[in-house]
Amino acid sequence: MTSEITLFVNPTAGRGRGAHAAQPAASALRAAGFAVRTVSGENAEEALTRARAAVADGTGALVAVGGDGMLNLALQAVAGTGTPLGLVAVGTGNDFARALGLPLRDPAAAGRVLAEALKEGRLREIDLGQANGHWFGAVLASGFDSRVNDRGNRMRWPKGRLRYDLAMLAELAAFRPYPYRITLDDGDVQEVEATLVAVGNGPSYGGGMRICPGADLTDGLFDVTVVGNCGRATLLKVFPSVYRGTHVEHPKVTVFRAAKVELAAEGITGYADGERLGPLPLTARCIPGALRVVGPRDRP
Repeated sequence: MTSEITLFVNPTAGRGRGAHAAQPAASALRAAGFAVRTVSGENAEEALTRARAAVADGTGALVAVGGDGMLNLALQAVAGTGTPLGLVAVGTGNDFARALGLPLRDPAAAGRVLAEALKEGRLREIDLGQANGHWFGAVLASGFDSRVNDRGNRMRWPKGRLRYDLAMLAELAAFRPYPYRITLDDGDVQEVEATLVAVGNGPSYGGGMRICPGADLTDGLFDVTVVGNCGRATLLKVFPSVYRGTHVEHPKVTVFRAAKVELAAEGITGYADGERLGPLPLTARCIPGALRVVGPRDRP
């Protein structure tokens, strides 16, 4: 492995939080004897082009500095290439880093973990999801949660998390289950009324909501959580248990396991790692060993 490491940074995210977090991570890597360079861009397309160029040039690892959006962009550059991916997770969600057991919102600690793991050659192969040619690491969301995302993205006020809280209240007021057609591993089409369907390569989304609590990053399968036809009262009652992952014990919740999932529903958008994929229908495939990650000493 070459000793040059590339930090992949979004300087505009979180009021410069990404660029600021890159500094202690870079210091830890340099102290371990690695040469470090930084790539970024004025927009996602330009940044991805530069990250792909670094991978093509043979960088020893691409280290994404930021939140789940930056991580997802980095996946598009490294998936299937064999180039290791490191994470300095300083976003609000950090669900992929959480699934890997990496430090959260502590760039100095993340830098030390990366430096130690790279020196020891401690890399782990994990699965990724792919839908519409787009790679994802954690969860593909559709249904009530993606409708909240849609509404929040259309709103110009207020800013920040409050916008999505208000979007959730608005979607609750208009809440209804959605008719889905779900196909697992080329089996029979299942027609169901569902509140949401989540396809999990990893267990959580939205900053620790364990929507697919049994998902394993190395088993070659998705966990598919289907929250069935339930009313507002049931949804509000079940929702807090998502953070513990105990919602799967509710009779309205069913979990399937499959390597390929086809979802179809009118008026529903798919989001993967929080990034918009587009309207259903979508087909997601679990690709075993698609990514090499620079990991912590202990398995999560």
